[in-house]
Amino acid sequence: MTGVIPEELAQLGPVTGQLDGNDHTTIVVYGLGPDMTDHLDWVAAHRDSLRAALAKHGAVLLRDLPADLELFDRIVRAVGGDPLRYTERSTPRTSVTESIYTSTEYPADQPLPMHNENSYSDSWPGHLFFYCDTAAATGGATPIADSRAVFRMIPQEVRDRFADGVVYARAFREGLGLSWQESFQTDDPAAVEEYCARHGQTFEWTEDGLRTRHHRPSHQTEPLTGEQVWFNQANLFHVTSLDEEVREALLSLYDEADLPRNAYLADGTPIDPADLAAVKAAYDEVSYGFPWRRGDLMIINNMLCAHGREPFTGARRILVAMTA
Repeated sequence: MTGVIPEELAQLGPVTGQLDGNDHTTIVVYGLGPDMTDHLDWVAAHRDSLRAALAKHGAVLLRDLPADLELFDRIVRAVGGDPLRYTERSTPRTSVTESIYTSTEYPADQPLPMHNENSYSDSWPGHLFFYCDTAAATGGATPIADSRAVFRMIPQEVRDRFADGVVYARAFREGLGLSWQESFQTDDPAAVEEYCARHGQTFEWTEDGLRTRHHRPSHQTEPLTGEQVWFNQANLFHVTSLDEEVREALLSLYDEADLPRNAYLADGTPIDPADLAAVKAAYDEVSYGFPWRRGDLMIINNMLCAHGREPFTGARRILVAMTA
């Protein structure tokens, strides 16, 4: 769809915005054009309007930026303030600078399920910035989904079963998933224990490594709109998110408690895969994706918009920064 956006968002200086998306998820798009001489000046001049678009629609796409890592960093700071470090990690990434990372490094033939960044944690970034350095030959979109619409689309009986929240279980062992050192960004066991205590996580050191568990809500009230948003990563942590062959191989080798990641209902009982299928169906219905072009910069409100990744072929390099 292409829609009409409010006048205060539509015309920002010489740039006319448009609304793209579907009946559930929308993104405000600004094509900056090859003739713009100072992209940072334009962003700084219209920061309040860009943030207003993020607060209403949840996502903004800036197109036709030059391929310039320093410009990306400066736009991040102009719109969102000082970038955040990626802590309590759950997926593999590579640091490009102190505050810019590659997007999740999953195998190219596997999708990354829809999720809100760090929604498994008790702290999360307010805004995410995705910059296309290299577009895939085919596929590789970063679909987004309005978390308000996802909440509404999930059947009430499923929401009821998740009402008390989600328990996230992790097991760290050498050579299987992230190490505890990478996840917690420290080599000091005492620092891990202090982090867990401060963030409401239980921990257990084993002869193979570390196990942790913690409880978080399944949905939140988004502060800018006051609306309910589906805000958890049960679908990504749950063992059923793994490829079937991988899942069967892991379960043949390890007890369920030793899987790298898993998710349970708040009382510790298993999550019915049918309920996760209903969550996935809601994401599938709501989500919207577009083909990346080099120089694209997508900004999302992390509570209003979930995101994922489609499989792809060829080289693909999407860089990510996070702010409060």
